[in-house]
Amino acid sequence: MAKGRRSAKSSSAGGPGTPATAALDAAGVPYSAHPYEHDPSAPSYGLEAAEVLGISPARVFKTLMVDVSGKLCVAVVPVSGSLDLKATAAAFGAKKAAMADPAAAERRTGYVLGGVSPLGQRQASPTAVDDSALEHATIFVSGGRRGFDIELAPADLVRLTGASVARLRAR
Repeated sequence: MAKGRRSAKSSSAGGPGTPATAALDAAGVPYSAHPYEHDPSAPSYGLEAAEVLGISPARVFKTLMVDVSGKLCVAVVPVSGSLDLKATAAAFGAKKAAMADPAAAERRTGYVLGGVSPLGQRQASPTAVDDSALEHATIFVSGGRRGFDIELAPADLVRLTGASVARLRAR
């Protein structure tokens, strides 16, 4: 992934341009775009991406909107596991967290569920990334549409979103 140059699977070669890719381009962050044919009947968007792209589910991260004491926050966790709401609340300095209302999540981010990216959201929200992301040279997150993932260094994701890093996944 060369800086300022997207892979052959980038928006200039058939992949979608999204607010997420625009944010990466504006920051000069290297990434690879990975569009794929999304199956609407797939039970899990993230696991579908891992299978179609031929990568470990531990490297594909889902973006979840959570309500932490009345404030919408972003939790980025591997698709191979589930979100620990108590750990997520603690990561944001609160006692309780719950999954956000889907309509509120879509309004806040500007993305549809199944295509919510942690990057380029309509309104930035406090963000936490699961610590397992740092175990990989690159990870995959939604590029802002169903059937479109972005591969980038986890340190770049943390920096661009201003995220904290903590264990968010269930044990």
